[in-house]
Formats: sequence, C-alpha cells, structure tokens
Amino acid sequence: MISIPGGTFRMGSVDFYAEEGPVHERTVAPFELDLHPVTNEQFAAFVAATGYVTVAERPLDPADFPGADISDYSPGGLVFTPTPGPVDLRDWRQWWAWGEGASWRRPFGAGSSIEGREQHPVVQVSFEDANAYAAWAGKRLPSEAEWEFAARGGLDGATYAWGEELRPDGVLMADTWQGSFPYRNTGAAGWVGTAPVGTFAPNGYGLLDCIGNVWEWTSDFYSTRHVVPAAVRPNLLATPSADTASAPDAAGGCGDACTCGPSDSGRASAEQAAAAASTEPGSAIPRRVLKGGSHLCAPEYCLRYRPAARSPQAEDTATTHIGFRCAR
Repeated sequence: MISIPGGTFRMGSVDFYAEEGPVHERTVAPFELDLHPVTNEQFAAFVAATGYVTVAERPLDPADFPGADISDYSPGGLVFTPTPGPVDLRDWRQWWAWGEGASWRRPFGAGSSIEGREQHPVVQVSFEDANAYAAWAGKRLPSEAEWEFAARGGLDGATYAWGEELRPDGVLMADTWQGSFPYRNTGAAGWVGTAPVGTFAPNGYGLLDCIGNVWEWTSDFYSTRHVVPAAVRPNLLATPSADTASAPDAAGGCGDACTCGPSDSGRASAEQAAAAASTEPGSAIPRRVLKGGSHLCAPEYCLRYRPAARSPQAEDTATTHIGFRCAR
C-alpha cells in the first residue's frame, strides 16, 4: 500500500460533466491506498482462502428485477462487445450484453479465461464482492474524496492525474480506448481491454492505474451533484455549469463524513436516505460512485479518464470494466 499524506484540495470540476460540480474544498485525513487495482491473482487467493462466491456466480433473484422475466437468464454479468461499425452513442445496449457464465474467472462468459492475465485487474466484481475482499484483507473501500485526492497525486486542480496535457510529449499515460468507439480499438500500449497493472507510469504519489484500465468502486452513494458537507459550504470555489457533453449519469456523494457529531441513529437515517436517493427510477438497488475511467473510455463518448470524473453503478452490477482497490 501507498501512504497518502492527506490534506485539503479542490474536489470536482465544472469543465466537463455537470455531475462533477460544484468545485469545493475538501479535507481528507492521512490514509493508505493499494498501489494498484486488485489483480486476478490477488482475488483468486481470497476465493481460495474463503470459498467466496461472487454475485455474478449466484442465481438471479427475481425480486431484484421487478416486472422483468429472468427465466431465460443464467448467472453472469455484463460483457462489452464491439459493434461492427459506427452506431448511435446514445444507446449503450448496442455494445453491452448479458454474458451468461461471466464472472471474475471468465470475464467474457463461458469459454473465456483469466489464464495468463494474473496481473490484470480483476473485473466482473460487484460492490458486495469488493467489500468482502476488503474485509478479508483487513481493509475497506476508499471514499470518493479519498480516491480523488489520491488520484490527483498532489496536482491540485489539474485536469488529468499527470497535469493539463492529455499526452505530454506525445506519451500515452493511461489504458483508455484508442480509435473509434465502440467498433475500432487499436489498443493502449499494445493492450485491447485491460492491461497488466503498472503498464503505465505512476502518479505523483506512486499509485498505478488510477486513471483508465478499470473503473473502481468507492464507498459513496451516488448523487447527481456533489453533496457538499455543511462545514465547507462557505468555501465553494465554483458553481455548477451546464453539462458540456452528452453522456450517462455519473456519481457523487459526501464520502468523507462531516464532523458535526450526529448520533448513531442520525447517521443511519442519513445513510438510508442517501441509499434511497441513489437509486434509478423503478429500482430499489442503491448505486455507488465509480472513479477513474476505464479501457472503454473514449473522448467522443466518455471523457472520464480524469480524477474529478465519476459514474454511478448499481451495487449488484458486475461488468468487464469495473474493478476496485482498497484503503486503510
């Protein structure tokens, strides 16, 4: 793990997507964060030691899909499949499909494997799976504020984790989509899809793969705007701007708890309210904040390979581009 010094920083952005605002000062205490996302090798050790069965490997519960006929679906997860050519980027269903048998062992469904990919980030892991691994390892998931502070690597307010230029001196800095989304990907440093952790340069704190490769779970519930703790609201640095690009929802939340001293029951009530507010219409499943972008992020669709970027995801979801790392 890497020791992160903690401090006060400008969280969020008003330059890209509306959900990333408002920019405000946030303070995080010193903590530790995994050097890189949890790998297939590390997750395999956890499963071998505990016998844990991931959400993607369990039978689907009809109660989680009200009004839907799931009789034709076996356990699995969402799998990315490139399209034959250009498509309407407003319809994500054209490149995402249910992968029967997909799990962390078989990321793309029956017939796929992680053999030879031991040092790639584990994927097809839900929020519950990530929490289970963290507890086994004596750790926890980071808050959104902790994650963003660490990903910035000491560059307060910079657009990218490495500065203002997307490709300083022409150098590719992260595993993101190269080509035309979602049908042509020429690969990042030779890798189409996930890359072995550490393929790209570390940030200012020495952390690997904070940007690109896989989205990472955090502990925060999703909200359509940053929920600014009352203690720092007078320090708002910017007001929200209109969304500058068309894209799916993204996520936010308080993350690091306010220090105004609510009771245990008050904290529980606030958490329940945040969980309920995070859900999509028609669903009772809370959504959490993902950070960092992934190998599927492309500028014409998802310019979210930045520390301030955020995306919501239902807790039970497992896909080919979501992983996690732990904090302590």
